[in-house]
Amino acid sequence: MQECVLAVDGGNTKTIALVAALDGTILGTGRAGCGDIYNADRRDRAKAIDVAFSNIEHAVMTALMASHAVPTDLVAGVFGMAGADWPEDFTVLHAGMSARGFGRTILIQNDALGVLHAGTTRNVGVSLVCGTGSATGARGPDGQVWHSSFWQFGAEGGIQLADKMLEAVFCADLGIAPTTTLTNCVLKYFGLNTVEEVLHYLTAREQTILKHHVIGGLTPMLLDEAKVGDGVALNIVQGHGRALGRIAQVAARRVGIEGTAFPLVLAGGVLRHPSSLLPDAITEQLRTTSPEVQPVRSRFEPVIGVLFSALEEAGVTINDTVIERVTSTIPDAALFESIPIRD
Repeated sequence: MQECVLAVDGGNTKTIALVAALDGTILGTGRAGCGDIYNADRRDRAKAIDVAFSNIEHAVMTALMASHAVPTDLVAGVFGMAGADWPEDFTVLHAGMSARGFGRTILIQNDALGVLHAGTTRNVGVSLVCGTGSATGARGPDGQVWHSSFWQFGAEGGIQLADKMLEAVFCADLGIAPTTTLTNCVLKYFGLNTVEEVLHYLTAREQTILKHHVIGGLTPMLLDEAKVGDGVALNIVQGHGRALGRIAQVAARRVGIEGTAFPLVLAGGVLRHPSSLLPDAITEQLRTTSPEVQPVRSRFEPVIGVLFSALEEAGVTINDTVIERVTSTIPDAALFESIPIRD
């Protein structure tokens, strides 16, 4: 028997599991579908928990088999989960993972906290993810944690940015807002000739597509136009950055690090755009209350942060040697690629 640890990152598009030896060597990986207990079955929320648990179990058992390990070998299991939002969510997730024997010690945390540990081995600071959606998490030096969960309204991710872009284009077409180069971007994106045709396409009674499945590709265009100076696009991006920054300010305040030189770990596809306008706006807002905040890019995938937490739960100190073993055994990038959400 080889003692090992389990790390699981359960999101809306995928669930990734890693099994690692106590020296940090990654022994096996697994991947499955949505692990969010709210959204794993979008047609029937009553079934979502069962579907999420089935996906988590598949990912974990795949990783264990690849590691030639069994659940009783797991000293600790840490689960960074989208859908770990309210106390009852933590209760049901902990019970489900305990019933499956996925760790002698089991820790459930919101997925935003895995991003924090992936960006700073000290695991103190604020994490901000802006991808399709968004999430903010924080941990203080005394171990106190906070995550934004459903408090993130008004400061969400790429889909909300795309919605704001469409609203600007629709209002410009009505003559109640400034004209913008975003109009041509939207027409080109949908392959249509007029803004009215776009609105009809998205809202027609016979339309069977879901809006959020088709508008996400607009967000890079919005950031491109802001970068080259379109005033409307610039206002949207900078305003959204300030909104995200305000949630990050709350996170820092809730864990007692506001005003200190804490790291701000930035992650997510939207923040990987070549333009720095959005992260700059986030940081500028944060510096109104924490002038010495230190923005950093997440060095690892979120599940690696979860793995660091799992190793710590097993009593392992995260030092340079452990980090090197983890880094040298990180699986191919294909494991982490996102896939479209389907209903």
